[in-house]
Amino acid sequence: MTLTDAQTHALGVVDARMPELSEWCSTIFHYGETAWREYRSAEWYVTRLRAEGFTVEEGSAGMPTAFCAEWSNGGGPVIGMYAEYDAIPGNCQAAATHRAPREGLGYQAGGHTDPHSGLGIGAFGGLLATKAAMEAKGIPGGLRFTGEPAEKVRGSKPIHAAAGYYDGLAGMLSFHPFYMLPMCNTVRWDTHCGAAYSMIYRFICDGPEAWGAGDGAPIPQSHSAIRAPGASEALVQMYSLSKALRESMLPHQGGWSISEAILTAGQATADNQPAGLAELQYMMRTPTVEMAEQVTAMLDRNAGAVAQMTGCRWERHWVCKSRPGLANHAMANVVWDALQEAGAPEWGDEAKQIAREIQKNVGLKPMSEPFISEMSRLIAPRDAEEILRRDLPPSQLNSTSDDYTDMSWHAPLARFYIARPALKSGGAPYPNWVMNAMGGIPATIDPMVRTAARVCALSALRLLEDQVARDAAMAEFKDRTGGGVGGSKWLAPLCDYDPPIHFRWPEYIDTPRGRDWWIPSAMPDA
Repeated sequence: MTLTDAQTHALGVVDARMPELSEWCSTIFHYGETAWREYRSAEWYVTRLRAEGFTVEEGSAGMPTAFCAEWSNGGGPVIGMYAEYDAIPGNCQAAATHRAPREGLGYQAGGHTDPHSGLGIGAFGGLLATKAAMEAKGIPGGLRFTGEPAEKVRGSKPIHAAAGYYDGLAGMLSFHPFYMLPMCNTVRWDTHCGAAYSMIYRFICDGPEAWGAGDGAPIPQSHSAIRAPGASEALVQMYSLSKALRESMLPHQGGWSISEAILTAGQATADNQPAGLAELQYMMRTPTVEMAEQVTAMLDRNAGAVAQMTGCRWERHWVCKSRPGLANHAMANVVWDALQEAGAPEWGDEAKQIAREIQKNVGLKPMSEPFISEMSRLIAPRDAEEILRRDLPPSQLNSTSDDYTDMSWHAPLARFYIARPALKSGGAPYPNWVMNAMGGIPATIDPMVRTAARVCALSALRLLEDQVARDAAMAEFKDRTGGGVGGSKWLAPLCDYDPPIHFRWPEYIDTPRGRDWWIPSAMPDA
């Protein structure tokens, strides 16, 4: 790949701004905000984007912690990139070589695991470098940068897609830190992520006294009168029944999964009144939408049965309905060319010393080369695809899930992975805090951020400057969708619900005691 003047300029911008990118990555890491409650993180991006000359819509598509930023250098193709910035409850970890929560918090607070802090800043660095090159070299066109909250519950992208935020793009670049081999320093080829459905089942017991109607109890409101079991019992029964029937929901193929999380139960009262409200969230990952629909029908049936058993009524509220991904080889080739030019991340002596200190602190003998060797190697997309397919039946087109897939139905998309720091095995799995910590330590995470920014900038400028490459990506997109957005083979957005922002999602709170996580920090360490 021969670099254009604009691409060379962009690479220089990435290197020049690496001190800022490193600082910004640490900032988002230390915010550690979780799904639908990323207030400080979103505010930081909005403020920074405006300072960089972007026009920013806050609260895009009705999501308070989402945004859409636009910049134009005159008429021409528009390239899309995006940031994620949500963390996960129960993963609070300091940027340290030993297990410790961030200052003032407990381990149950939010923390970055993937890490989305590095994901967002890596893409943001590529965005700024692309903009700088377009200005310096007079390249016409535009950039669109969306803020995507709640990725861990597959939240924002189906909603943004249905509202048209990805329409009109010449290409979309989707970067994610490496998370499993062989998807490390490569681009997805054919097998993209599958569908994902998530919903909250709400059980309401607002008439417990009616449970014993007609039983002859002389004082219906007496504490000794018969009353409905209530919402907590409904939640317990739904949780247990759905676990027991899981094997009968779908065939044993396709790598599908279902996870659950309790949002609300009992309202922390020890009185003998039946609980009036309980909420249980499910997340399913399936290769196809049809499989997700079948599991939903099974869960609906279970919810109806347990509601009747416990004297409750029930509601289902959508969190996510995400489509499976759509491949685009032309886009994949553009990004693979850029990745080969950028090269794999490399970790220097400081990072290696930090890694050795971590190994020592978990009881291992420090290694001279502590990082997994694949972290600093490239793997061609078709080679990665061949390895990935070894564990999949030929009929399965999609595997695992991630909501970037919704973008792929609105613009030609490439999904690529850059290595994050990961340590060689010492004979036993590392505790989770190890990966989380390295996502916040500049010496260990900056190589990924720098490489991702370089790949994003090189790819975006290739699409802006090379009409042949751009036209090939769009032609393939139209072929695969039967004509583009609205085409004969196009899968329309599944989102038919409002943003699920009003539920009791875990969050940070400010009280007379100070700022804390919704579970108090002063609790025994887990």
